[in-house]
Amino acid sequence: MIPALFLLYEAAGIFANLGGGWLAARFGIPRMLMTGLALRIGGLIMLSGLDATWSAAFSVAWVVAAQGVAGVAKDITKTASKSAIKATSEGGNGQLFRWVAWFTGSKNAMKGFGFVAGGLLLETMGFRAAPWLMAALLAVILVGVAVSLPPALGKAKASKSFSELFAKSRAINLMALARIFLFGSRDVWFVVGLPIFPRSQGWAFMEVAGFIAIWTIGYGLVQAIAPMAVRRSQDGLSRAVPEARPWGAILTAIPVVLILTVWQWPLARVDLAVVIGLCVFGFAFAVISSLHSYLILAYAGSKKAAEDVGFYYAANAGGRLLGILLSGMLTQVGGLAACLAGSAGMLAICLAVTFLLPTGVRERPATA
Repeated sequence: MIPALFLLYEAAGIFANLGGGWLAARFGIPRMLMTGLALRIGGLIMLSGLDATWSAAFSVAWVVAAQGVAGVAKDITKTASKSAIKATSEGGNGQLFRWVAWFTGSKNAMKGFGFVAGGLLLETMGFRAAPWLMAALLAVILVGVAVSLPPALGKAKASKSFSELFAKSRAINLMALARIFLFGSRDVWFVVGLPIFPRSQGWAFMEVAGFIAIWTIGYGLVQAIAPMAVRRSQDGLSRAVPEARPWGAILTAIPVVLILTVWQWPLARVDLAVVIGLCVFGFAFAVISSLHSYLILAYAGSKKAAEDVGFYYAANAGGRLLGILLSGMLTQVGGLAACLAGSAGMLAICLAVTFLLPTGVRERPATA
């Protein structure tokens, strides 16, 4: 039941990223930012309408539908925002990496703060008033976007057909493939296995929620400083691509060690060992995720960057969808250990793909 609440959210994200990238290229990035914010406001208002008198089945369907609207909003906004970084970066690849890392890291750190703020709002304002407050704050941001950004930012000649939209360069296709398995490897244990495991070890609900919030905040902060941990080159690729490989190997090894911790080693506090291991995982994952987010912009063509970014983050949503589906199945089969085994397998595939990435001059898209 838990994974089902997120399925439409991620499935909608696949199409939202593809369509959002195309629409941003055709109508400009500011319009897509405003569209995403307006949809997010609508999703919050829809969620606030949940009624305690409804049946359980209808309530779940309503929440899933609201999550679907929120998923579209989030991915349209993210695609437009990261495309804006590519469109406005004028200081070379060093500046591009720093901006991408800061944007991605701050975004994910705010997710962690959101766990805490959401809990406080529900506690103090209740389920109906809290979404309305958030919707009002987003409305203020929407007005700010409308009056401050140039309407033509990111506007370009959009693809005229689906075949042209999907005609990406080999590098972008490989990055999208790597992204599917990278983010699937996280959500396969993060969505179901992680919350359930500490509860089975006697943790209180707020302790589990607090750990997830702190993990997410720390993950975002590491993403923001990732450029300090990665060697870079003047061309933006010759060192950045090889750097992804050792980080990928380290990341792949961590769930393997954690599997041994859960299954084999007779530790008195296996829960604390898993927590420490997942913190190490989060550090390595944050670095490589930030590096991948930079590489897709480095490979993206300048004329259709929004479409390239949208294609890539559609793969991101597909990976999360795959991870969510497997998280429920593997948790039922073998608990957290089975989830970690799935994570290790996905990371091994992601690592293999990085060895195929070009490290020289970026390739041109197959269709201009």
